[in-house]
Amino acid sequence: MIWTGGETNDIKCFNIKGSLFQTIKTKSRHWPNDIAVDINRDLLYADGTTRTVNKVKNGQIEDLITLQGWKPGSLCVTSTSDLLVTMFSDDETQSKVVRYSGSTEKQTIQFDDEDKPLYSGNDYTKYITENRNHDICVADWGAGAVVVVNQDGKLRWRYTGHPSVTKNKTFKPWDITTDSQSRILTADGENHCIHILDQNGQFLRYIDNCGLECPIGLCVDKNDNLFVCEVYKGNVKKIKYLK
Repeated sequence: MIWTGGETNDIKCFNIKGSLFQTIKTKSRHWPNDIAVDINRDLLYADGTTRTVNKVKNGQIEDLITLQGWKPGSLCVTSTSDLLVTMFSDDETQSKVVRYSGSTEKQTIQFDDEDKPLYSGNDYTKYITENRNHDICVADWGAGAVVVVNQDGKLRWRYTGHPSVTKNKTFKPWDITTDSQSRILTADGENHCIHILDQNGQFLRYIDNCGLECPIGLCVDKNDNLFVCEVYKGNVKKIKYLK
């Protein structure tokens, strides 16, 4: 099943053939900042208007996390069933990643070893994923960078794009995901392609031969099939990208 969210208050679930299976309406009637599925296959969504991360269980919506002074952005359920949440401050000057176990805060990732911010301070959603080696990978659109820290929150590397004759617009990564080989895939909507990196931040290649237009949302299934949302078309494409 594939859960999708967009600029409506409907979160829709489709089967693998693209037929609508279920629709959930957000409690606030505003669109979700991001969605995820937990280990029990319950839907989670971030709602910036209510400063909450919500859980949908048996058709009922409950508040899992309520923030004070911060608004949630993106969600990632980790291999250990923790929840990673990117968030930005109400004054839009700070961003951070917080790890939760249930609704209990376990870890905050915000600054590097020199006490400088790891992530740009703005209200752009910073999409997040966990790699197989437990690295935490963030697509920071405002900084034009993929920022990767280890599980302890220490900066490993930044990726700011790859020189290309045809990709001449500034690298602005949107969503981010990883595959079974710990490769990192990030959506470059401005240049209508997807960048594939190895786990150490080395550029491997583009996915740019599928007629993609403004790819935004990404996910990879257990068979390394890539699902891509094209934001202005409002559709999802399934891509087999492995050679």
